[in-house]
Amino acid sequence: MAKTIKTEAVNDLFDAIMTLENREEFYSFFEDICTANEILSIAERFEVAKLLHQNNTYIEIAKKTGASTATISRVNRFLSYGNGSCDFVFDRMGIKKDPDSDIDDKKE
Repeated sequence: MAKTIKTEAVNDLFDAIMTLENREEFYSFFEDICTANEILSIAERFEVAKLLHQNNTYIEIAKKTGASTATISRVNRFLSYGNGSCDFVFDRMGIKKDPDSDIDDKKE
């Protein structure tokens, strides 16, 4: 059975995050509760997700981000089979898909 993140502690964390009002508050909060590597790892995954969303190839993404193909594959899996949250986040951020790329060509 998959481990659930829906706990009271996670609810409290999300409630705390929702009180933050600007980027400087986000930096301060996350620098206090996370290591630099934790923040950078999450940011790398998000950048990989954005580049996959824009139909970049695995090779292009690895060159741009330094992410391993294993990380890129893992992120691609959650984009394909996850909750779809990145799609609405990208939409809200105005990040569009490249309509000229074929999504099946991502791996090469």
